[in-house]
Amino acid sequence: LNGIFAFAIWDSEKEELFMARDHFGVKPLFYTMQNNSFIFASEIKALFQYPGVQKILDKQGICELFGIGPAHTPGTTIFNNIFELKPAHFAIFNHSGLHIEKYWSLKSEPHTETFAQTCAHLDFLLKDAITRQLVSDVPLCTFLSGGLDSSIISKVAANYYERNGRGKLSTYSVDYVDNLKYFKKSVFQPNSDEEYIKIMLDDIKSSHNYVVLDNESLVQALNEATIARDLPGMADIDSSLLLFCREIKKKFTVALSGECSDEIFAGYPWYHNKEILFDDTFPWSHSLNIRKKILRKDFLKNADEYVRQRYLDTVAQTDKLPRESKLNSRMREMFMLNVKWFMQTLLDRKDRMSMYNGLEVRVPFLDRNVLELAESLPLQYKVQAPRTKVALRAAAERSIRNKTAEKKKLGFPIPIRVWLKEEKYYNRVRAMF
Repeated sequence: LNGIFAFAIWDSEKEELFMARDHFGVKPLFYTMQNNSFIFASEIKALFQYPGVQKILDKQGICELFGIGPAHTPGTTIFNNIFELKPAHFAIFNHSGLHIEKYWSLKSEPHTETFAQTCAHLDFLLKDAITRQLVSDVPLCTFLSGGLDSSIISKVAANYYERNGRGKLSTYSVDYVDNLKYFKKSVFQPNSDEEYIKIMLDDIKSSHNYVVLDNESLVQALNEATIARDLPGMADIDSSLLLFCREIKKKFTVALSGECSDEIFAGYPWYHNKEILFDDTFPWSHSLNIRKKILRKDFLKNADEYVRQRYLDTVAQTDKLPRESKLNSRMREMFMLNVKWFMQTLLDRKDRMSMYNGLEVRVPFLDRNVLELAESLPLQYKVQAPRTKVALRAAAERSIRNKTAEKKKLGFPIPIRVWLKEEKYYNRVRAMF
């Protein structure tokens, strides 16, 4: 199967349950055992509805929550005896017990294509993945942030709609009250997202929808976002996505999003900044000191060792080619760290916030064929500092014939610092508590 899935099939003749989860864990699947009963669900909270299943936070759970969180170790949760079927695994439960097996692994393969061949290959695979995921018997739209990744998806989708007489594609973007008012150009954010959204709208002629959020709404949705995730997550980043998906669900049931491109095509600073690249730890979380400061002394006694071991395990499991350079070898390790950890966190956030509203979000960049090609790419096809996602940008130029193909990655533009500084905003938020 090539797609996103988590399913279970009961064989009544064998009295046997078969379960499987997609290659990269886009769709969740949790389980537990209770008095010889096997209980499974797509949400942890559902398991607690079964009589006797308890919410127990043990030492490992505390390390997961405060040491690893909002990420989590594949296969585990923060609760004792509550497990996750790992990505790319299947499980069989019968009278003999529970058997779990891995059905697929990401292997390193030599890359033999020229740069031109690679771009043509990548262009084909992306268009194939996007087109296949446009199949839907319910209303479908795309996210359009103005960035490279969502622009590629929206462009291919708009062309597909036009060719097949399906009318205008509908697109959605999110913005925040007073965001433009306080926007300042910088080296890291030379242009606002809105400028690039308008460029793409002039190109694809989609029916576009702006969703504008304010700080009061974001704060009010914090609790609901935590409930949707089943545990503490990414605060206002979660609540903003929850509210964004809620607005989309008013008209659409399925959406396509540009998630995962930065993880697999080297869009983050830790791929091209050599000082960060060779740091012997998770590049997005160098220290637990800040977390320790807000907790009682010695509360996280073994957290540093716990996090360190998870990092070392991932590096050790990375498949590599013989006689690779130190740099290429480290790039493969960084690829796996992103796919197994950083990407999983974003996928979990996207699925929880969207499905909480009844909206299915598909991620074409995580097509298995696309990811396998991305893993094989040599360093110079991904990064030529300061230019990132080199092959992807070149492939995008075949479809997107404007400056969006060269747009730098920007952070999520919530103007929270402005809100906290301005008295009128501060007083409104303060009043909520």
